[in-house]
Amino acid sequence: MRKKLIRIAAVPMSLDLLLRGQLKYLNGHFDVLAVASPGVEHARIRRREGVETVELEIERTISLWKDVKSLWRLFALFRRERPWGVHSVTPKAGLLSMAAAALARVPVRVHTFTGLIFPYRKGAFKFLLRQMDRLTCLFATHVIPEGEGVRQLLIAEKVTGKPLEVLAYGNINGVDLEHFRQSGRREGERGRLGLPEGAVLFVFIGRITEDKGIRELLAAFSALRGDRERGKAPVFLALVGGLEGYVADDLEMPGVFLPGFQEDIRPWLEAADVFVLPSYREGFPNSLLQAGAMGLPSIAADVCGCNEIIENGVNGLLVPARDGEALRRAMASLRDDPERRRQMGAKAAENVRGKYSCRMVWDALLNFYGRIS
Repeated sequence: MRKKLIRIAAVPMSLDLLLRGQLKYLNGHFDVLAVASPGVEHARIRRREGVETVELEIERTISLWKDVKSLWRLFALFRRERPWGVHSVTPKAGLLSMAAAALARVPVRVHTFTGLIFPYRKGAFKFLLRQMDRLTCLFATHVIPEGEGVRQLLIAEKVTGKPLEVLAYGNINGVDLEHFRQSGRREGERGRLGLPEGAVLFVFIGRITEDKGIRELLAAFSALRGDRERGKAPVFLALVGGLEGYVADDLEMPGVFLPGFQEDIRPWLEAADVFVLPSYREGFPNSLLQAGAMGLPSIAADVCGCNEIIENGVNGLLVPARDGEALRRAMASLRDDPERRRQMGAKAAENVRGKYSCRMVWDALLNFYGRIS
């Protein structure tokens, strides 16, 4: 009889996007059950991954009464299913599921940290978030940091004294190299956008929110647009993702595309010349890996995760977080040097193929499960 493994996140989008393909792979070795709050993604997960799912409300924000109800429902679920292991991702799901699994005496309790929020907060809220992460680790039997930067933060902030092992080279799921590859439709995609010949398209993909460095990115882009008067290549910027804390009117300016959230980001990566991720904080960003897999050089903030993927001057450029002028200089540098863009893009693709394929990450996770059985 196969062991039962429960994978859990607060929202189904996390299971759908972050663990795409991984659940199906693991289901070949375990009886996998996926748990998340209600959402349309459950049907897609069941169909694509071939696993059963349970819709169980988990509030992402702190809500004492709702959290107590979720804790009880998780405890009841774990007692009924009697899994070999529970493996959580995302902060609230981690705290509640690790506590409930400990109460239900689930033998293997694993939480993956994809990043830490509290080091970037202040006062009482920072203290509360740190204590929540400490409790998650207390209830877990094993803790996986998504990357070396996250591991170092967990140690420096004294979140846990338990062993911390980064699997493979890092990242929660790796990149599907068959999915993220150039398809030969670059010119068609650029034509669809109406880009003139010789134009340079910078692309950002992610939540369009303050801590992703959107303010600095727009300021740097606006300055580059002014260079057209001096014979520089025309530049365009695509901000691909849902708005959080911004409205479209805040972002509208000449040369900026705002397509919103996209189920398939490949057309934007195919049309792009440079990927940009000026975040204030990251865990181990999938978007950098996906852009690299498609042969794009990246400009990223020199923060945890980004600086594990980008080797400055080799497969992209690193700039200090919150430094709009440094970001502008980096964007101008790659705008003006197409050969350097090509060389960096080739190195980016080589890096992702060699270290971050889905199969490499999945095999490392399966090996980890085998070692802790």
